[in-house]
Amino acid sequence: MKELFRKNIEWAEAMTQADPTFFERLSKQQAPEYLWIGCSDSRVPANEIVGLMPGELFVHRNVANIVVHSDLNCLSVMQYAVEYLKVKHVIVCGHYGCGGVKAAVEKQHLGLIDHWLLNVQDVQYIHQTYLSDGCDKDAMINQVCELNVIEGVVNVSKTNIIKDAWARGQELTVHGWIYGIGDGLLRDLEVNINCREEIRSVYHAAVEKIKHRYATSS
Repeated sequence: MKELFRKNIEWAEAMTQADPTFFERLSKQQAPEYLWIGCSDSRVPANEIVGLMPGELFVHRNVANIVVHSDLNCLSVMQYAVEYLKVKHVIVCGHYGCGGVKAAVEKQHLGLIDHWLLNVQDVQYIHQTYLSDGCDKDAMINQVCELNVIEGVVNVSKTNIIKDAWARGQELTVHGWIYGIGDGLLRDLEVNINCREEIRSVYHAAVEKIKHRYATSS
């Protein structure tokens, strides 16, 4: 624990040296343009992988970056970000090789978290994406990682929080991205929704692209 405090002091000193007014400005307000809904995985640090400083990215993280309408924690973050911070972009970002998705696909029994990961199994059921003999397990897991992001984007877009923002003319786009831990790069899953009328067409187009890509690579 002492090591963490030491590193904190070094970080604060380095930030102050680079910008003497940084913490003074930061303490007065936050005005991020982005809400990031990502995975809790320690290998996916939201600010760092997009090169943004503290105060520039509002973040919610949970195991397997799941967005469901019963999660009051996630909905509360969304409401604050959209209605009070006036973010312009909501990004649902998954990552390849996600341990939560892997556990769901392989039907591992881990305890309480099994109930949470039923949401990922619902994604599998919707898209009929299951492990079978002879299939590439890693590719299957990565496909479900992508589909899970797309379902999350649609669930975000269907909330009253987002629909009300669009109805009052607020500039707001919901995006679906995925991160490659092996190369550090983000990929756009081409599910970018600007209004409620786009939800269905953008969703189906994105899903078809994923299924076609994995079908042709197998």
